[in-house]
Formats: sequence, structure tokens, C-alpha cells
Amino acid sequence: MILILPWLFPDVVVALIFKWIFNPIYGLLNSYLQRWGIIEQGISWLGDSTYAFIMVVAVAVAIWKGFPLVMINVLAALQSVPEDIYEAAKIDGANKLQTLLSIVLPSIKPVLSATLILDTIWWFKHYTIVALLIGGGPGSDTSIISLEIYKQASSYFDFGKAAAMSVVVFLICVLISKMYRRFLENKD
Repeated sequence: MILILPWLFPDVVVALIFKWIFNPIYGLLNSYLQRWGIIEQGISWLGDSTYAFIMVVAVAVAIWKGFPLVMINVLAALQSVPEDIYEAAKIDGANKLQTLLSIVLPSIKPVLSATLILDTIWWFKHYTIVALLIGGGPGSDTSIISLEIYKQASSYFDFGKAAAMSVVVFLICVLISKMYRRFLENKD
């Protein structure tokens, strides 16, 4: 149940939680790193261009928020693999790595494909978290495509450019989806 909690939290709550964790003065991350002697003084994780993009998109927020979807889908796929296939592989003398590569992964390939496509497309929609956490800053270091589309439409009132950018993002998502499907296609 605890592993599903990030998926249940609204993006606003996630952004506020991580804003508190990454706070340079009273944040949990700096507090523990100082307590363990790893750093001398607090680091502005979201204010420093060296760390901001990594902390927001790659490491902490986006992965933490999207992890439950992948976990649930992979768990369901693994539970759908029949036990008798494992027994047959064991009788045939397959080790655990051979069983994983030859039986498990091909069996769950359709679920992995759908999960990978959904997760990749959802990476394009992390507007709320990034906008509330740091608004694309410092400078434009964490400006992602969804933030740029929003700025074009609401700040600069260039609706045509925002619509064109949205169509390009849609086409990129379709292309990524086609590539994943071709790569993970079942040849059977």
C-alpha cells in the first residue's frame, strides 16, 4: 500500500512535499546530509542550475511519482505467467537468468510495451510538478516542453505557436509509441 501512495497524491501535494524536502535552509535532504557529514552547509537543490534539473525531473519527483504505475503493471504481468512454464524450464535445466530471458520477459512483453509507452508519454506532461516546484528555473534550466507550451499560450498569447508545439509533442509521442511497439513486438 505504501508503494502506491505516490500515484495517489495529486501533483500539487507532491510538488509541495518535494519543495519542503529540497529547501536549502530547513529541508530534510540537507538536514540529513549535514548530520551524516556529507555536506558542510545547505545546498540550494532547486536554486542551483547544477542540481535543479536532476532533482526535479530525473531523480526525485518524476520517477517517484511514476513508479507505482510501472510497479503495478509489471507485478500483474509477472503474476499472469503460468507456474507450469517455470516448472518446465526447471526440468529442462534452465537457470534463473535463462528463465528470465527466455520465458519471463517474452511472456510479459505486451504489458511492458504498454507500460513503457504510457510512462514515456506521461513524461511529457509533468507540467504541474515542475511549474509549482521551480517554474522552469533557475533561468530556464528546468524548462520542459509542457512549460514552454503553457508560457507561449498564457504569457505571450501566441496560441498558434503553442498549438503547433502541442502537435509536435503529439507526433513525437506517436513516433515513440510506434518505435516501442516495433521493438517490443511479439514475433510469435
